[in-house]
Amino acid sequence: MKRPEPSWTFLLLTVILANIFWFATFSLTFSTFWIKITFSASSLAVLSMWIRPIGKNSFHLDTKSILIGLISAVALYLIFWAGKEISSALFPFAERQIGNVYGKGEGTPMWIIFFLLLFITGPGEELYWRGFLQDRLMEHFGGCRGWIFTTVLYAGVHIWSFNFMLIGAAAVAGAFWGAMYWRLGNLLPVIISHSLWSAFIFGVAPLS
Repeated sequence: MKRPEPSWTFLLLTVILANIFWFATFSLTFSTFWIKITFSASSLAVLSMWIRPIGKNSFHLDTKSILIGLISAVALYLIFWAGKEISSALFPFAERQIGNVYGKGEGTPMWIIFFLLLFITGPGEELYWRGFLQDRLMEHFGGCRGWIFTTVLYAGVHIWSFNFMLIGAAAVAGAFWGAMYWRLGNLLPVIISHSLWSAFIFGVAPLS
């Protein structure tokens, strides 16, 4: 029997839970940053899949999807590289705040960060934010407004970092992946893009 559509109250509760997870990840001192963000992303992914399993139509595994994922990951890395150069020239606090983002991972080997981002955190975030939340919001409000609302919510949970550069980065990345999902209607290249980009920018070639 088909599971009924989630109510707006239940949808709101998942957004509240996301804020609780991100607050704990950035503001509380227990455990390590990468373990907390991995737990947060994977928990939201499991919850969203339980509430509303993603249909097969949302995953198209073909050469085109893989290429789009790869190319978009490279493009987003270059966007962030340019953004880092420009923001560092414009804002005196930019380099310090970018350094603080990378400082969250101190003590965790880069190969572990790479593995977690590539196989757990990246896919988990996309399953919840785009595959579940944006999909539902686009169904109700239309593609453009659903994309905007999801981008705002995704950037909003990063406010708990109290880091202007990170909030801005989340807004840019969220808008980028949200636009991909809105345009393609296929979650797979978005997952590939997010996972490769985050694994590379944090686990291979950091911008700080």
